[in-house]
Amino acid sequence: MSDAMDAYWQLQPLARTLATAIFVTSIGGHLGLIPTGWLFFHSSLAIFHMPPQIWRFLTTFLLSGPQLGIILDPYFVYQYLSQIESGNPKFQRKEEVLWYLITVSGFILLFTQCFLGFQPFLISALIIALCYTGSQDSRGMKANFFFFTVPAQLVPYCMLGMSVIMNPAALPQQICGILAAHLHDFLVRTWPEFGGGRNWLATPAFVSRLVTTPRILQREYGTGFRPRTQTSGSSTGASAGSGPLPDSWKTRGTGHRLG
Repeated sequence: MSDAMDAYWQLQPLARTLATAIFVTSIGGHLGLIPTGWLFFHSSLAIFHMPPQIWRFLTTFLLSGPQLGIILDPYFVYQYLSQIESGNPKFQRKEEVLWYLITVSGFILLFTQCFLGFQPFLISALIIALCYTGSQDSRGMKANFFFFTVPAQLVPYCMLGMSVIMNPAALPQQICGILAAHLHDFLVRTWPEFGGGRNWLATPAFVSRLVTTPRILQREYGTGFRPRTQTSGSSTGASAGSGPLPDSWKTRGTGHRLG
């Protein structure tokens, strides 16, 4: 049991937290332990109700499909988000991944409300948005999609094709997810790098303060240590007491000249 918990805590933190929240919420919702009426998003409840039920902006992404969806949806969320969190060159810091989740989820809510109307739960759109973002920097690589090997950047479109066959009702929501991820990529990378514009989705300072950076960094090629910040008084004292002599010699007094 301890080995399993150690392995769990070694997983990517944001992907691990979101996948666990989806798994726990889905079990509670589908078993009737959590009333799903408190989870879905509706603007009249989340915005215009007094007081606003702002948790619905989050919980609308936390309920998976029934049966196998309880296992598969958290798995796909972790798989694609961990790729973004650990190996995507567009996201160098954890706060950038967190801000990505916030902005893409906001775009999904905006698109679904404008084009589809009431959509109570949006996990399908979030999964394909994560897949789209994670696959765009894997061009030239191959990926497995069920029993087929396809170019990595085509995996989201394979998911759309699978939905046409197995779950056509999820197709409009998934298209909104791809549009949300594409808009984020355009505003963060394509427009600044190729259009000469500014990054309209730069990570704000309050998000950076939410994510604490540890002093010890575990890397594949070793462990890095961030130096502690010293005050002017402590650094002055260190320079005054430093020298080539051992500490035990420094307590012998000023000394006298012989001869």
